[in-house]
Parts: sequence; C-alpha cells; structure tokens
Amino acid sequence: MVAPRVLNGATLHAHAGFRFAVYPKQGGRMPEFDRADTLQWMGRFLGRIHAVGATAEYSQRPTLDLESFGYASRDFLRDGNWLPADLVAAWDSVVEHALQSVAHCFERAGAVRAIRLHGDCHAGNVLWTEAGPHFVDFDDSRMGPAVQDLWMLLSGERDEQQAQMNEILTGYEDFMEFDPSELHLVEALRTLRLIHYAAWLARRWDDPAFPVAFPWFNTQLYWQARILELREQIALMDEPPLVA
Repeated sequence: MVAPRVLNGATLHAHAGFRFAVYPKQGGRMPEFDRADTLQWMGRFLGRIHAVGATAEYSQRPTLDLESFGYASRDFLRDGNWLPADLVAAWDSVVEHALQSVAHCFERAGAVRAIRLHGDCHAGNVLWTEAGPHFVDFDDSRMGPAVQDLWMLLSGERDEQQAQMNEILTGYEDFMEFDPSELHLVEALRTLRLIHYAAWLARRWDDPAFPVAFPWFNTQLYWQARILELREQIALMDEPPLVA
C-alpha cells in the first residue's frame, strides 16, 4: 500500500487548522480486470489486507451498517429538502422499499463478521504496476463485512460477475477464509453505497469545490436517475446471490 511518509516521527500533521499527510509520488495504471491472473492477484492482496484487518478492531472509525449508511443518509436527504418537490413522493417510496430489501439481505446473510476494511475498493483506488497492485485512499476505511472490498471489483452481467468473483476468491482464500453467506450482501451493499454517496455529496455542498466538481448533483435529472437506480437495485436484491 502507498503509505504516508514519517516526518519528525509522525505521519499526521497539522497546519492552520487543517490535518494533512505527505505521500510519495506513485505511478500506475488501472488494473485489467478482464484478466484472470489480475483478479487472482487482487484477491491475494485483499486477502492479506483482511488477514491483518481481522486481527483487531478500530477504536475510532465507524462501522458500515444499515443505520449509518442507510437510514442516516435517507434522513439527511429528506430533512434537508434536497429533492425537487415533484420527486419527493417517488423518492420516499423507493428509498423505503430499498432499505427494507437491504434489511432482508442482511437477515438472509445472518451474523457476518465485521473486520477492518479498505472501505472504498474500486478500480480508481488501485494503481497497477509490474510489481502488482498498489492500494490508495483509505479515507473510508472502517469496520464491515469482507465482501465490501470485493464487490466493487465486479462488473458486467451476472455470469461475468460470477466468473470474476470465482477468480478473486481463488486468490483471496490463499490468505483469508471467505464466508460465502456474505454474498447475500453484494447488492445490499451496493444499494447502501448509492444512498450514502448522495448524502455524502449533500453534506459537503457548502464547500465551494463541490458544486464545481459535481455540477450534475441536485438537478432534476440526477434525482430521476437515482430513483430509477434504486428501483433496479430492489429487483436485483430479490434475485439469488452469487455463489462461492
């Protein structure tokens, strides 16, 4: 992993009320997830990360759960009047249905173990070199189920995702045992991420950088797309999970 430099005996510093860290410059390209050997390599590396993550719990960072990612995000968006008036009823209906489906997925999965995760393990946070993957951006690292760091590597139709998961787990289980019941959570976690991301943007909208970086947020088309997205997720959460 690309770790911050140790300067004067510390990695976290402060200036003018801001906290910061200094990292070495790291090059790399996006992983080629259409290659079985790349997926297995990613699986092995994540297995190593999780093997370390499972040895202790965070004392300060939060847990990825239905309450914080789902209900709290829903309430923030609803109470802040972020939605266009003509879409409020449709949003309220679909988000309630989606969160109920998420809860059912967690019930089907049963008591899954929470470990320390990367938390935001998508392709954009992996720099690939001839030496393999280099993981960056642990800002969202938290406690949660191991599959949270695996599902974001999947893409395409169900049969493609199944094949990708097979390769990832082939490498992953060289270092860490995977609980197959967590596969019930793949679409549930994707749904929570969609709701949480909308609230994440809304919570930071007062920052002048955000309207510039995300000009499409909080438009009519944005919320229409989110409603459609959640309807699609409700259908996907009713389907059988991938298998290990």
